[in-house]
This record gives sequence, C-alpha cells and structure tokens, in this order.
Amino acid sequence: MGPTHGRLTESFLAGRSGPGLHVVPHHHYPVPLPTRYGDAALAFVVATVVAALLTPLAARLARRVGAVSIPSARGLAERATPELGGLAILAGVGLAAYLWMPSSIMLSHTPHGRAGSAGTVHTWGLVAGAALIALVGAIDDARDLHWTIKLAGQVGAAVIAVKAGAEITNVTIPFIGSLQFTDTAGPLTVIWLVALMNIVNFSDGVDGLAAGVCTIDGVAFAVIAFSLQGPSSAAAVLAAITAGGALGFLFHNFYPAKVFMGDTGANLLGYLLGVVAVIGSIKTTAAVALAVPLLILAVPFLDTSFVVAKRLKYRRKPWAADAEHFHHRMARIGFSPRRTVAYLYAWTVMLAGVAIALRFVPYSDHHGHYRLGWSILMSVILLVAVAASVYLVYVLEIFKFKGLKTIQLRRLDPDTTEEKIDEEVDRDVGTGEFEVVGK
Repeated sequence: MGPTHGRLTESFLAGRSGPGLHVVPHHHYPVPLPTRYGDAALAFVVATVVAALLTPLAARLARRVGAVSIPSARGLAERATPELGGLAILAGVGLAAYLWMPSSIMLSHTPHGRAGSAGTVHTWGLVAGAALIALVGAIDDARDLHWTIKLAGQVGAAVIAVKAGAEITNVTIPFIGSLQFTDTAGPLTVIWLVALMNIVNFSDGVDGLAAGVCTIDGVAFAVIAFSLQGPSSAAAVLAAITAGGALGFLFHNFYPAKVFMGDTGANLLGYLLGVVAVIGSIKTTAAVALAVPLLILAVPFLDTSFVVAKRLKYRRKPWAADAEHFHHRMARIGFSPRRTVAYLYAWTVMLAGVAIALRFVPYSDHHGHYRLGWSILMSVILLVAVAASVYLVYVLEIFKFKGLKTIQLRRLDPDTTEEKIDEEVDRDVGTGEFEVVGK
C-alpha cells in the first residue's frame, strides 16, 4: 500500500481497528487525521458509480411497490415514471461515507464547548438522519403520506443531525462579525435543514434539474470547505460524496428521464447539502461563512421564495403544489426540457462561481482591511451576477405577461397579430400596467 492511501485511509482508520491493526482511539487526537484531496475524488467516484449502477434496480423496485409518478397538469413529465431513485443515491453516499469518512469529525471555531456538540460531529449520526429521511420519502413516494407526517420525518432527521453534533452555533456575517448562538443553536439548525429539504424538493420538477443542481452545489461546497478547513476537511469529502451520488443518479434522470429521485432523493440531497453547509462553511470564522451557502444554493432558494411568496399573496397554502416554478415558466414560453435545465445549470454554475470567487479573490485580509483593486474586481463579479439573475427573472415575468396579454387580446379579437401584441406589451410595461395585467 502506498504512502498516501489504500482502501483504508488514515481518516478512515481513526476510531477503527481490525485484524492485525492497532489503532489509537479517535478521542486521543486533538484534531482529525489528514483527509487527502485524493480521498474526496475517490469518494466522489465510488458514490457516482454505486448510484449509477443501483438506480435501475431502484426503478424496478418502484414499479413493484407502486411508486410511480403519473403525468399531471403541474408536472412536466410526459409518461408514467418510476420513482425511488433516491435509494440508489443513499446507497452510494452510505458506502462512500463508510470507506472515506472518519467516524468522528473534529471541528474548530466552535464556542462554549457544550457536551455533545463541542466541535465533534458523529458521522454515523448524520448517516442515520439521512437514512430516516430517505425512508420517509420512499414511503411517501409509494403511499402519498399526509404533509404533517412528511414534516415530522424531516424534523426527526434534522434532530438526529443536531444530536450528532451538526449545529449552527456561530455564523460570521460579512462586514458585521460573528454571531454566537447558545440556546437557539439546535432549533435554528433544525429549521435550516428542514428548509433545505423542502427547497430541493420543490425544485425537483423537470428531468435532471435537482440532481444536476445538487451535483454542482456539492462540488462547490467541497472546493470551499477544503479552502476553509484545509486538507483535513471531512466536510469537503461529504460534499464530494453528495455530488457523486447525485451525478450517478443523473445519468438515468436527464431528459427523457427513465426514473425520478422522488421525495426519497430530493429530501435526502437537501438534508446532505444542509449538513455540509453547517459543518463545512457556517461553522468557521471566515468572513464568507454565511454568504457561501446562500450563494451556492441561491437558485433553489430564489425559486422557492418566489413561489411561496406568490402562494401567500393569493392566500394559498405555501406547501400547495402549483406550476409557477422557474422551470414551469420556461416551459410555458417554449423552452424545451433540455434548454430549461441548461439555463438553470448555467445560473447555478455562475452563482457557485461567485461563491468560490468570494473565497479566493484576495479583496480583504479578513481583518477589516480591503485591497482596492481586488475589491473592485470582486464588486464587478457580484454586480454581474446580480444583474444576470435579475434579468433572467425579469425576462421570465415579461414572457409570462406577454402570454397572458396574448390570451386577453385574442379573446377580444381572434385575428390580433403578433405585431399588435408586441406593441401592447411594450406600451403596458412602459406605463406600469405590467403588474396589474400579469396577476
């Protein structure tokens, strides 16, 4: 076995022993044993391969138990499609975690030193939470559980993660400083994890979207976690594993999808990304700690925020399903599923790139001193990203408005031309009637 790694790495050996091995118990180490960058790459590959190989078996199981998605008015699926693809993701994540994750993750910069959460995260507690939410999702895919039961399952998985040590005990906000949480750490973490599960679930509405976005986000989290915590970052390995599991499933889910991940996979990926954010970027004193996860997850966050705001505006239940997500709007204005996913992938990559730039561009020494040239460059990057995001959302609203205006005008006069419609749209947008007609 070479000096860098064999099947068992030093991080895997920490806290384990076997035939012919004598390993010092994990708690004897003040810091975790090094987890090499190569481990993350190998874990990513194993999670990818396992998920890719097992997804067809998960689809076969889904057909047997009746976990099949039927085309509906609010969905973009064109035929009945088996679900439960999330079980294959869970298998890939579980095996890769067993091989390359340490049994305990020692975190720095954790205040108060409270028992059970004093800088130590127990990996198998995190895996137990992942298994629970995948199980609840699988039952829901097969039997359509009441929303209260699904929420209870999400809360239960989040509580297990908190008990395992994944807590938001401190958050560093750029230009403000570090905020410490004592009695509210557990509840805040539960809210964060449940929110991420639902956000990914809400975004899973077109072939390949959720799996692709989670792959991109997982890779971005891995890069940034390594930069924040160095080559010993187990959080980076977990992020790579999450990305690998999503990518392996994506091979069978890209348009036209042969299988869906269902609530099984959507809740699982949301849970894993939420955990990675907690132990990989939020629990650090770096000034980008809060901005990083919000930027990386911005596309599903924005999508869910717009949809929930609209449901509240029209006094509908926030969790009620509808066809107002970004991918629904893009489909209505003529985008193909592949083109829709490509645009949303590009948006995700752009924002993930901004998060990485925020970490690596040396615009500040993180002690209140800013370098003018680099600060200008960082400001330009941020402005371009914001402008592109606003423009995309604005264009979607304009196209939506045009569609409604077309229906309105052609009810009055079936012979209305496209030129006349364009003139009316330009006039109404210019006079501020856009919002009124667009309701």
